[in-house]
Amino acid sequence: MAAKPIDRRELLKSIPMFAGIGDRELDRLLALCTTKKLKRRETLFRKGEPGSVLYAVMQGRLRTTGEGADGKEVVFGYSDPGDVIGEIALLDQQERSATIQAVEDCQLLTLHRRDLIPFLEKYPQVAVQLSTVLAGRVRRLSELIEDRISLGLPSRLGKKLLLLARTYGTETERGTKIDLKLPQHELGDLVGTSRESINKQLRAWTEEGLVVFEKGYVTILDRDRLEDLAGLLLS
Repeated sequence: MAAKPIDRRELLKSIPMFAGIGDRELDRLLALCTTKKLKRRETLFRKGEPGSVLYAVMQGRLRTTGEGADGKEVVFGYSDPGDVIGEIALLDQQERSATIQAVEDCQLLTLHRRDLIPFLEKYPQVAVQLSTVLAGRVRRLSELIEDRISLGLPSRLGKKLLLLARTYGTETERGTKIDLKLPQHELGDLVGTSRESINKQLRAWTEEGLVVFEKGYVTILDRDRLEDLAGLLLS
């Protein structure tokens, strides 16, 4: 059974770029918003398309993909309720930098550039907060590139699994199950390697008792050892 959509008002209040604005301003912003529904596997937008709409996820999950050097699809990440999509193209009016597709039925809150820009001009503190959000995104992309250059596969994969566990982890008797179906080729995309390499690494870790991979789901059995391999100390 699908989770209930996030309340529109609560969703806006939870978005960092709108954090701290008053109730009156929030009401004005809500009046500018509309909603959009997507069916499972429906595409929200494709890389290269013009971007003039900001989206906030109320319900469901979406996947961000691009094209690798070999022309094959590469999965960059996922968006869940509370996440914002499309803010970069919205501001610079350039083409969309990736393709977004619904993993499951979704409901989105939408805000058009023609409405947002006058709002930012009237409330400059929101524009400042937006710049902070974008700076954080640039930092994360820089970290991703650095990881792919400097870290070996065990460290990259361990780090990615631990970070996914923080967002999607569910505690079970066996360990922390990442409640996100991740085919091996998508795991490979997320850490910049092949499906075959992921398969080999997961089999090795399964034999060592670190993780178990069943029907597309990873369960972390030994978090401490995985953190040591990843070179992380995550709380």
